[in-house]
Amino acid sequence: MIYFDKVTKIYQDKIKVVDDLSLTIEPEEFVSIVGYSGAGKTTLLKMFLAEETPTNGYIFFESTDINKIKNSKMGKYRQRIGTVFQDFKLLPNRTAYENVAFAMESAGKTDAEISSDVPHVLNLVDLGDKMWSFPRELSGGEQQRVAIARALAHNPTIIFADEPTGNLDTHIGKEIILLFKQLVREKKITVIMVTHDSENAKEADKILILQKGNLIQEQSKKVAKKTHKKVGIK
Repeated sequence: MIYFDKVTKIYQDKIKVVDDLSLTIEPEEFVSIVGYSGAGKTTLLKMFLAEETPTNGYIFFESTDINKIKNSKMGKYRQRIGTVFQDFKLLPNRTAYENVAFAMESAGKTDAEISSDVPHVLNLVDLGDKMWSFPRELSGGEQQRVAIARALAHNPTIIFADEPTGNLDTHIGKEIILLFKQLVREKKITVIMVTHDSENAKEADKILILQKGNLIQEQSKKVAKKTHKKVGIK
């Protein structure tokens, strides 16, 4: 589904943040990307979102070379991807319903689609009873669930989650991880999560461990594939 083929990213200051990296992510997988700050995790996501361009190498989504997608079709491509961030990025003066509806309006959805789909996705993340609550009236975990509902609103194939539990306590963070696992299992969505939390990372089907832009180990619950060094999550 997603294939990085010998991808390197070097910024103008000659800092190499991703180094000759190859990896594959299969459909309906829950994948965690783990590494310390500066390992290249977020750059990897930005390249897949076409917010950054690799210096060398290729990135494919299904059979499409991402870097050859025309600007006129980039919006349609990105609609297949939902994004979830550490800081929620909710509009403070809009209710949970309105935050999700705004994302759908921006994607060109009709009023009928919005009125039908917003309650559905909020129920999916167990927030049907908080539909008209403002972010300030919600806990951190509930706010993140609104952000996930917003990501689900246009029926994405993939959800990218960048440190989604970083602002949550351990118990609430685990609930968010369980929600991701449910989405993979029941909605057949691929979830790719960037995290520094090794305990949450271990809940994924596959763990990709980065160090200084290199994939140093890949761990799978099905097959353990190791590269370069023997470094794992303990």
